[in-house]
Amino acid sequence: MIQIDSTIFRSYDIRGIYPDQINGAVAYKIAQAYCKFVSPKKVVLGRDVRTSGPELFEGAKQGLIDHGVDVVDIGVVSTDMMYFAVANYGYDGGLVITASHNPKEYNGAKMVRAGGKPISSDSGVFDIRDIAISGYEYRAPVAGQVEILDIRQEYIKKILSFVDTSKIKKFKVVANTNFGTSGPMLRLLAESLPMDLTVVNEEPNGEFPKGRPDPLIPSNRDETIELVKKSGADLGVMWDSDADRVFFLDEQGRFLSGYFTGAILAEYFLSQYPKAKVIIDMKLNWAIIDTVKKAGGEALPNKTGHSYFKERMIAEDAVFGGEVSGHYFFKDFFYLDNGMIPFVLILAMLSASGGKLSEIYQPYFDKYFAIDETNVPVKDLAKTLDLVKEQYSDAKQSFIDGISLEYPTWRANVRLSGNEPLVRLNVEARDAQTLKQKTQELLDLIKK
Repeated sequence: MIQIDSTIFRSYDIRGIYPDQINGAVAYKIAQAYCKFVSPKKVVLGRDVRTSGPELFEGAKQGLIDHGVDVVDIGVVSTDMMYFAVANYGYDGGLVITASHNPKEYNGAKMVRAGGKPISSDSGVFDIRDIAISGYEYRAPVAGQVEILDIRQEYIKKILSFVDTSKIKKFKVVANTNFGTSGPMLRLLAESLPMDLTVVNEEPNGEFPKGRPDPLIPSNRDETIELVKKSGADLGVMWDSDADRVFFLDEQGRFLSGYFTGAILAEYFLSQYPKAKVIIDMKLNWAIIDTVKKAGGEALPNKTGHSYFKERMIAEDAVFGGEVSGHYFFKDFFYLDNGMIPFVLILAMLSASGGKLSEIYQPYFDKYFAIDETNVPVKDLAKTLDLVKEQYSDAKQSFIDGISLEYPTWRANVRLSGNEPLVRLNVEARDAQTLKQKTQELLDLIKK
């Protein structure tokens, strides 16, 4: 019987190192366990560009059809295209073979039920783990059938439905698709939008020749920043390799935090849906809370993680949700996250403003001061949180996601990593000096 490493099953997806932790045989077992848990009849299956993807895809496909489940093969796609296929066409569930922005040696899977509803630690990931590890295997009397479906045009049509394309002006855009799945979709999108487009790292390449395909790594932005400045572009846009997270640069080449982008998008939706609900994360949230309140909406804090956000979006009938990590969720996209919709919305807002992208973001830079999320290795995770709780006992404390501390002039969030012996620190303040002081104070405490 094949041995499966239980640690590849994480809070909201599956990720492991190929081939030691995850391979075609493991993918087969995961797919079989998924069928046992979900009991679907027809399932969408796609993959990202990773070199191990074809093997895992074939393993998962065989696991599904052996179980008597029909497979809708959508090929090489972004993660949010799998979500779209499941929700838009009414299938019973879906899997996409991906390890998101992890290094090239990783692979894994994200799984959903009907409607694109996520399967997380609260809703089945660990049940599927237990079934897979138990050695469960089933061969149906009648094998499932495989159907190939090209969803690209319908997907692009859905993205464009969020804006009035006739009102979008022509902008000079520099895009970095990080050798991932967003390149082909961006080209299709550009056929319907008036843009002067330059794309770097466009050709899908699962070897990720320039390193980990994650725009949150500062050095990964340098190439795009330089090109924006050199070309005189109106904006830069960067996706991670599976294209479900997106980040922007203004015309100066300045990196625009997902924190501020979330606030700007929330304001946009509340102008259309007054008094609507917006889901926010606990890492950094003053800017988005203030924006939502000013617009007459309701900001609801939530645990970090795309699966947790989707579940809360549906439960609250929220119009929008934003994570600092660059995940954005939309009621009109089946309450799911999407990395292309923010791009067309930013183009629409830039067109309507008649100004520069820096001018849209500048009020946030002037008022809100925050650090980039900082990872701090620690020996005893639980003890570290207790230490923070005790040291700042006079703060307004929240435990929705790790521990959040709030004072009149600053706030912080300290939470555990889902799969590493470290804590993640986020700090924001009303001024730069307080931010610097409190960040150092917390780092000194955590490192004790």
